[in-house]
Amino acid sequence: MGIQMTGIDHSRAGIDIRTIFSFTKRCMTEAYERLGQEPGIRGSVLLSTCNRMELWISTGEEYRTELYELLCELKGADQNQYREYFCFRQEQDAVRHLFRLASGLESRILGEDQIITQVGDALAFAREHYAADHVLETLFRQAVTVGKRVKSHAALSGTDKSAVQTAIGSLKAQGMEFSGKKCMVIGNGVMGKLTAASLKAQGADVTVTVRQYKSGVVEIPRNCSRIDYGRRMEIFGECDYVFSATVSPNLTVTREQVSEYWRKPVVLVDLAVPRDIDPKVTEHPGVRLYDIDCFREEVTSEEQKQAVRLAEEYIGKQMEDFFIWYEGGDVIPKIQLLKEQIAADLEPRLHKELQRMPISEAQKDKLRADIEGAAVRTMNKLLFGLRDGLDRQTFRQCLDCLEDIYGAGLPQK
Repeated sequence: MGIQMTGIDHSRAGIDIRTIFSFTKRCMTEAYERLGQEPGIRGSVLLSTCNRMELWISTGEEYRTELYELLCELKGADQNQYREYFCFRQEQDAVRHLFRLASGLESRILGEDQIITQVGDALAFAREHYAADHVLETLFRQAVTVGKRVKSHAALSGTDKSAVQTAIGSLKAQGMEFSGKKCMVIGNGVMGKLTAASLKAQGADVTVTVRQYKSGVVEIPRNCSRIDYGRRMEIFGECDYVFSATVSPNLTVTREQVSEYWRKPVVLVDLAVPRDIDPKVTEHPGVRLYDIDCFREEVTSEEQKQAVRLAEEYIGKQMEDFFIWYEGGDVIPKIQLLKEQIAADLEPRLHKELQRMPISEAQKDKLRADIEGAAVRTMNKLLFGLRDGLDRQTFRQCLDCLEDIYGAGLPQK
């Protein structure tokens, strides 16, 4: 078995290239269906954020496809055109990268807060679609744990930081002020709410767009006004700043809309990938546009450099723990055989009772399959629970005992 990943990020490609390979939740669902059909792929996780896209897989020996080519197939992209923007990692290099990523060491903003949640959400979505196997499940869960502990014990940044707060800080460093300024935030998701709250903390007059189709009361940050998304351009001409942070595949502000509604100098800040704001808006005088690639934070202080070294040391120790668990992978074939033996042992026990039931043969076959499937799933959970909870020697002894019990009871072929 093996761990592989391929990815593209802010350090290798600009927004327009990253957009080609970004995944919406709908696209992820379709991708998981295709990945599940690929011979040799035992599990997969897609991580798609504003700054990066990564495809992770765990594989068996029969896996033969190049991961980058498979990704291009999923996105309908020309593999000859974009290879230079991608990296490929496997085994220890891949695990080290994920632990660094979850710890905020690979982020545009050192130690930024959102990446831990994004890694956890990527695993949760893969789990919902039955895509993540036990290897990736364990790897991503441990990565989240590593990220949280690094954040607690290594002072990578003096305060909690996000892309939004860094963007605001960068604009202020350029002489821009927000106190008393009229700001509109397009988007009411996690990023939109954080943007609105951060602007409000700067003393701005903030209006947040909401969607009519959402049922119930849509929450927005305290003391912010709201406007229906469809009416956003009605107040556009009054705004000093417009921040857009949605997950929509469509533009939220176009050049044509700016032509119609622009009234005074305005700063537009696009925090989305794919883009929310048409780059052509800058054709209009008095319109300044920033995107997420305009904002980054460099590691400069000795305190930060020392924190990075401490984080690296901790990551190294956690990698050792992961590979102690992972390198016990030679027991996977034994576990698979044991599950097959359990299913085979169950068959004669079911046969007599099923024959007595007044149902059709087709119904009996389905019931038999359902029972066997439930038994195997239960045993799978128990076996891997034992594997995660016991030391390697004790777990192997348990496996040997179970093999003796079930193997001895099976009819000889």
